[in-house]
Amino acid sequence: MLLDLPSNRLEGWRWSDLSALPDIAARRPGGATPGDLPWIACDGEGPRLVFIDGRLDESRSTLGPLTIGPVEARADDHPLARLTGQQGWSLRLGRDHAPAGIIQVIHVSTGAADHLPAEIALDADAQASIVETYVGSGWTNRLTGIRLAKSARLMLSRRLIGESGFVSLTDRATLGEGASLVSVTLAAGGADTRLDGHIDLQGEEGFAEAGGALLARGKQRHDANLVLRHSAPHGMSRQVWRSVADDQATCSVAARVEVARGAQKTDGEQSLRGLLLQRSATINAKPELEIFADDVKCAHGATVGELDRNALFYLASRGVPLEEAKALLTQAFVADAIDRIGEEKVRDAFHADAMKWLSLKALPLDGGGLGGGDVSGNTQPSDVDHPHPASPIKGEGKEGPR
Repeated sequence: MLLDLPSNRLEGWRWSDLSALPDIAARRPGGATPGDLPWIACDGEGPRLVFIDGRLDESRSTLGPLTIGPVEARADDHPLARLTGQQGWSLRLGRDHAPAGIIQVIHVSTGAADHLPAEIALDADAQASIVETYVGSGWTNRLTGIRLAKSARLMLSRRLIGESGFVSLTDRATLGEGASLVSVTLAAGGADTRLDGHIDLQGEEGFAEAGGALLARGKQRHDANLVLRHSAPHGMSRQVWRSVADDQATCSVAARVEVARGAQKTDGEQSLRGLLLQRSATINAKPELEIFADDVKCAHGATVGELDRNALFYLASRGVPLEEAKALLTQAFVADAIDRIGEEKVRDAFHADAMKWLSLKALPLDGGGLGGGDVSGNTQPSDVDHPHPASPIKGEGKEGPR
């Protein structure tokens, strides 16, 4: 297959490195699949899907309300998402549909490239929580179309913990009146990533929160690009990204809020923060506001820095070894994004993945007073910034209202 990949000379792709994708696309699947899959043990477990190289593993899947077949998700304007075709998985819940429990989808790549679309459609007042896990070593390319009707609520949690390769995720979401979408992504494996999202609050009083934690080491690259558009009045949005880069790794986040004419009383905030564990690493943060309404409350902030030496000294004075102190402060920094996940057991699993990346084995999952954010289990909007007792980073940046 001849790949028509975008050049990094294009503004929207300047921080991405897609040079390895043609080689991965030319490979054949390895065929070997893990015996144990990283399921999250949840109360009231719901349907489970397992995809091996983009194909459903029926023996390890329980569909429930999920279906496999043609989906309506489209993104013809996106050079990676348009590779996904028309056959994928879908979730459609009606107003009176009983809660399905936490829906888990695991994507396993055995070394080649696979492309798969998905569709999530919730009717008025419907609710769903979906957890996607990505493991393996190839190129996993996904497109997800999301439609939330009036007062529908969706919690979408993703963890990217593959050992190597590339993961590209593209979301296209529309929200109706009073609908709520919370999306949190954790990149804590060895694969490079490209995350693209476009969320449109088309109904009044919609709420969207999107972001996550990007953890990179070696020569890894994580690149996130999110556009959150307010098309109707009285909408609220939050974008919370936390990036951690070690060695010669690069984390990049470009986040934009668009407020259309007539979308008065919009409340939008962005918080992009980066933590450099070594000065040889790179973090790019680009918050943007594009506002065409005059009665709005919008703010943006971007900060990149290193671990606070005073905080390290404080922990050292209490007998905490230096490397453990660094890991504790980094954990607190990352928790600000992870703690926005509504379900406790899902949130704990994401914390465990982050701690594994930090080589921590037995730290308390509640953050020990170091974490931030709403840990009560709800997915309602919360203040975008949650200062810790001692800020784990010290750096320079720009934050301010518009």
